[in-house]
Amino acid sequence: MKSVIEGSHSALFPVKLYDLTGVEMVKAKMYKQIQTLKRKGYSKTEISRELNLNSRTTVKYLDMEEKDFRRYQQHHMYREKVLDSYEKDILEVYEQNEFKSLNMSAVYDYLEEKHGSLPCIEKTLRNFINYLLDVGKLKLHETLRTYCKVPELPPGKQMQLDFGQYQFRNGLKLYIFVAVLSASRYKYIIFQDHPFRTKDVIHYLLDCFDFFGGIPAEMVIDQDKLLVVSENRGDIIFTKDFKYFIEEIGIGMRVCRKADPESKGKVENSVKYVKRNFLEVRDFSSVEEANVSVLKWLKRRANGKISQATRQIPSIMIEKEREKLKPLVNSIFRKNSLIGREDRNVDDKGRISIHACAYQLPSKYRNKTVEVYITPHSVFVFDQFSGKEIVSYHRSLIPGTLISKREHQRETEKSSKALKSHVMKMFDDEQWFRFVEKNFKAFPRYVRDQCIEAKRHFGDKEVDLVVLRRSLQYCLDNSTLSFANLKDTYNHFGRELNRSREEGISRHPITFLNPEYRDGHKHKPLPVATRDVKGYQAMIAGGGN
Repeated sequence: MKSVIEGSHSALFPVKLYDLTGVEMVKAKMYKQIQTLKRKGYSKTEISRELNLNSRTTVKYLDMEEKDFRRYQQHHMYREKVLDSYEKDILEVYEQNEFKSLNMSAVYDYLEEKHGSLPCIEKTLRNFINYLLDVGKLKLHETLRTYCKVPELPPGKQMQLDFGQYQFRNGLKLYIFVAVLSASRYKYIIFQDHPFRTKDVIHYLLDCFDFFGGIPAEMVIDQDKLLVVSENRGDIIFTKDFKYFIEEIGIGMRVCRKADPESKGKVENSVKYVKRNFLEVRDFSSVEEANVSVLKWLKRRANGKISQATRQIPSIMIEKEREKLKPLVNSIFRKNSLIGREDRNVDDKGRISIHACAYQLPSKYRNKTVEVYITPHSVFVFDQFSGKEIVSYHRSLIPGTLISKREHQRETEKSSKALKSHVMKMFDDEQWFRFVEKNFKAFPRYVRDQCIEAKRHFGDKEVDLVVLRRSLQYCLDNSTLSFANLKDTYNHFGRELNRSREEGISRHPITFLNPEYRDGHKHKPLPVATRDVKGYQAMIAGGGN
């Protein structure tokens, strides 16, 4: 709206305006100021220069008598106004709210939401409502409230949290969660239709930190029983889940008494703000509908308009404050959500690597992809397709550590009997059968683990049967009956055979006894080569040469 009085200073004449058509603004104080300067002997030119008015405006009001000016005001008060077509909606909003004093920006936002873009600014709406009050079309039941200013804090320092309740005329009751960053006044608001529980608050706090883009240094709350068990002479005792949560994300806490504007007046004002500016002028049939609408309102109004406290726009201020917020971290309370999960490839040993540490998974996940969720204290692993949790570990702070659980080295999907049968049939060899039987007898409590070792070392690899038989014989002769020992023996003889082949040394093949000569069966004595002892004595006397 542009005034006919070109270049006039509103700071010099802060008067109530009644003309809302955009043709001319009637200012009582301007008229009085012109008349005062006239009585002091100022000329028309001097008055125009002093008040920075257009000369035609000065002439218009200079010779106007007071009774004429009153009639002029009345004429402009009752003429057609740009918001006349919205009068019914405005009066209806006040009627639905029992003619309580409403925030002008809330009424403007309501009209804007209902009709789209309005043909005026908020100041014009304020003038129109003042006009409705003056002519008696609108009467309010007002109560005066006193507010005091609280100290400003640096960006990233503090977030204030509070709760509220609001019930609509249709019976729907909303429980309100409000968080506000003290420096930028950037707000987060969410509703639910049942009383808050501790885990609800933690869930909304995590969403709130995502919305803010970081975690502030401290959080201010009152002594709500959801979060605080008791205050023992200043020693605050938090509820179990909330205590774990604040330690996990590393946020400082400041607890104050209820309705304490000196400590958390910003968020208390924000709770009132959402009630008066958003909820009072709307009706919702469900909490879902309210939450969709409030997110749009936050973007459009609460965070998108100039804050009266800072004279800045919160959605712009938050960009600077985000630079001072601590980085977001995952929380154990959100482990079942897809938010924050990462893909990890499992190696052929069934392990995943996280921050230079290896974590063992069940063998069936070898060479597959899983999802991991990493918190400051824990690691959770999930099946990529079903989403089911596979295993969880406490995080290791020592690089290079292998962390495992015994049950994940075992094949729990098969019975011990089935495993024993499978291992026994791995090789059709008498020595293998003997070794396996002795192994099961030597480790009766660890049969399943021994079977896993057998399958791991000899089930999926190409095995040199000559080296295996030599290894079996050695282990049987020396009673080293675990499959781990058999593996080490097999590797030793395998390296020896490879070395011999590389050196080109011809060795006689290993000859095994016919089974009919084993286990004490009667047979003819085997011929044994003998050598005269004098030969050995000569070698010793000659130094072994």
